Amino acid sequence: MKIFKPFFVLSLITISSLHATVATAQAVRPAKPNVVLILTDDLGWQDVKCYDIDEPSPMETPNIDAFAKKGVMFWQGYSPTPVCSSSRCAILSGNHAARAQKTSIVGGAPPAPHNKNSRMMDPWYSGRMPADEMTIAKALRQNGYKTGHSGKWHIAISHKAFPQPEDVGFDFTRSNRGARQSMDDRLAGFATKEKNDPFQLDENGFPFHQTNEDALTFLNDNKDKPFFLYYATWLVHAPIHTRSQALLDKYTKRLGTDPEHPPTKDTPGQQNPFYCAMVEELDYYVGTIFNYLDETEDPRWPGHKLSENTYVIFTSDNGGMEGSPKERYTDNEPLARGKISAMEGGTRVPLLIAGPGINAGVQTEVMANGLDFYPTILSMTGTPTPSNKNLDGCDLLPLLHNDPKDPRLVKHADGTTRDSMVWHFPHGSAMESTIRVGDYKLVSNFDYIGNEGTAPLELFRLYNSSSGDARRVDFEEAKNLAESKPELTQSMNKKLTTVLAEMRASYPYFNPACATPLPNQDKVCTVDSHQRQGRRVSVTYKENGARVTSADLIYTFNGGEQYEEWFRMPGTLTAKNTVIAELPEGTTHYYLNLIDENQFLRSYPEVVGKGKSFIGTALSTQQKSAAAPIKPKKSTAKGKGDRNIPFDRWDTNKDDHLSLDEYTKGLAGKPDLEDRFNRFDTNGDGKVSREEFVRKKP
Repeated sequence: MKIFKPFFVLSLITISSLHATVATAQAVRPAKPNVVLILTDDLGWQDVKCYDIDEPSPMETPNIDAFAKKGVMFWQGYSPTPVCSSSRCAILSGNHAARAQKTSIVGGAPPAPHNKNSRMMDPWYSGRMPADEMTIAKALRQNGYKTGHSGKWHIAISHKAFPQPEDVGFDFTRSNRGARQSMDDRLAGFATKEKNDPFQLDENGFPFHQTNEDALTFLNDNKDKPFFLYYATWLVHAPIHTRSQALLDKYTKRLGTDPEHPPTKDTPGQQNPFYCAMVEELDYYVGTIFNYLDETEDPRWPGHKLSENTYVIFTSDNGGMEGSPKERYTDNEPLARGKISAMEGGTRVPLLIAGPGINAGVQTEVMANGLDFYPTILSMTGTPTPSNKNLDGCDLLPLLHNDPKDPRLVKHADGTTRDSMVWHFPHGSAMESTIRVGDYKLVSNFDYIGNEGTAPLELFRLYNSSSGDARRVDFEEAKNLAESKPELTQSMNKKLTTVLAEMRASYPYFNPACATPLPNQDKVCTVDSHQRQGRRVSVTYKENGARVTSADLIYTFNGGEQYEEWFRMPGTLTAKNTVIAELPEGTTHYYLNLIDENQFLRSYPEVVGKGKSFIGTALSTQQKSAAAPIKPKKSTAKGKGDRNIPFDRWDTNKDDHLSLDEYTKGLAGKPDLEDRFNRFDTNGDGKVSREEFVRKKP
């Protein structure tokens, strides 16, 4: 037996060492951490309890508040833009909206004034994020990650238009609206505990929400691999309703309101029981995501939970939508305005980040932006920056892992410290660009000519950081310092202009047909003739006092089809007052735009298309060449007389309902619009469904 003893001992030592090696290997954190990005819809800065300042919020968000204590809470977190679609494109692509020419929702249409009283018109902007864009999903998938999406998409002219998630790097995608499907009557038809109820209440009294279930399914199916989940909630976007009668009753009692008569647009404060219930629902659903990560063992790291090796980013796509002209949803006070404005209320959002190596319970005044997510996630996961990839945001991981309160740790790719941010929103009634530089914010208003009470430039001091701590001064943006600080105003405006010029940003145009006289309106050019030979098109024009400085070809490949989309390319100005352009192969219809030195836009022909289609007066490649101006004629687009067409055009937020604001803007100048809207609104819920609009005569 003795001759075997050394071998036996050696074997024990070897086996013990092997076990120790295996145990050590199991104790090593997996090299590729998971990432969950939760992007809420229209959630305001003051809708989350932990962000409460001044007036206390009546809404309860215990799960989000608890999550805020697990990582870093940004008090100066911002969305890339003040609306959903452009923010989503910016986050997924890493490109600033101005650079991508995707600055608002929908898009992909010829520039045209909203109505005859519009002083300005939106510039052309893209209808979508390009399918060949190197998204964060594509980059992570190249690094071995499983990529998933659940919820809202909206990076094209319609939720279902190209490209879809699977086209831009997502392995898994579900877009079910779940409990956010429209209700015929928001005062009836609530969810029950019946098994056959598609929105059956769970043990905690919350409706079944397929969107959330889809997110959990992706996590459960891919927990044994490095994963990236982009969970884009439908909450808390309109329609404003809840399927939980208990929640509605709870907030009705708390607020002392009548759900049959919700707060009007002029009622200040957070007094809408439907909206409050929606916020608590959002909190509950994202809470199940947090709980799943906290309670589920990590198959790649036995003995540890998924949350120990998962970075979670929680934020919103834009500031809170305060309401429609008829009903107030929420109140962003003390911030100015809300969604659809680049003021603080439209861009400042909740932003919470937790994960490996990030200290818990930290609050910071360092500025951060949704554009930062792409480079930060690359850094979190050790994913190389894709070749030739532009990134307009900054990597926040050095800040998060070291000192989240030190703004010097947020650096551009060239190593310089970031001290400014820019927003560009040349749309709607806002028509503005803004820039933050340190404590100050400059607002450049485009639509100030003939617009009483609107200054071309506004300067606000949001904070005083001279002592090291950011002390609140005027983030209400109430005191314009432009006149008292002219040098600072001009220097910030110069920086804003320089940044936008580098991005080749598009600016709004003046309307030459505006019913209210504008300076230099009488100097706008006129078009004399149009020629087309094959794919080469040209127009000759007469200058009437203002020099034509540029021209664009606006064209479409699918005129008259369901997802009609228009693109832009520059035309060539010649010395003989002629614009020349080459039609891309496959063009079906086109317009030519001439822009003069005073920023007036002359469209040839005049755009009079409505609804989804703009081909009514467009030049067709099937037409014979014209040697003289074609007089504008009534639209002959497919579907004339179909109410679905104006409905789709006016439904700017694409929730399949018209708000009073959308309806009145679509018919601006017509009499008795609110009464007509109310006649459409047969169920009195403050919005008009497609069925109500198409079937009923006002």
